[in-house]
Amino acid sequence: MTVLTRRWLAAATALALASAVTACSKVPGVYVYEKDGQAAAESNATDPATYVNDNWTQKIVPTVHDNAKDVTEVAAAIKEDSDAAGKELGKQAGTGSPYAFMVKGSGTVTEVDTSVPTGPVTVEVPQAGGKPLKVTIATGPVIAGTAVRDAVGFIAFGDFTNQIDYAEVANQINDRVKTDVIAKVDRDALKGKKVDFYGAFSSLTPGTIFLVPTELAAQ
Repeated sequence: MTVLTRRWLAAATALALASAVTACSKVPGVYVYEKDGQAAAESNATDPATYVNDNWTQKIVPTVHDNAKDVTEVAAAIKEDSDAAGKELGKQAGTGSPYAFMVKGSGTVTEVDTSVPTGPVTVEVPQAGGKPLKVTIATGPVIAGTAVRDAVGFIAFGDFTNQIDYAEVANQINDRVKTDVIAKVDRDALKGKKVDFYGAFSSLTPGTIFLVPTELAAQ
């Protein structure tokens, strides 16, 4: 085999491998699912960090504030008929995804658990004619999930190049929760105090409200 022939075969093999990887990138969960007709490096694609920086104060926080339902109302609706409550009061990222709800409320902090990475703060919210509703507020340092992204209803997968960027939007939102909401509260001094909160939670576990706050203030 001549040197020229070997070089031609190497080039052909490299081209075939590149084509195979490109094809695989169209399969969800294998590499990166890209929208048809777009490359992941497309110059005008929406950058997740830029998107959240541009929309956090101007749109995301106001949307939750203006549209949040009383948390006791939402909890009662979910208890009565979770599917109907989701359709009426919640939002979904896509078919089969859990419903996410925007809620607000006021209550007394009964526990602050700093031994868990999510920093759960338990708030008891008064309910008419019954026991207080327990709401758990995530205070970090780990803030996870897509509750706020999904609940606001205007952040769509189609706005981004692929599912990785779409997921990163939720991460960027959670980072803003840490820096713009939680960092402004003296968590260690919350126990026994009354707090007002706005935020979102996903209906992942029936009967549990694990809230990601967009506003949190001690009275």
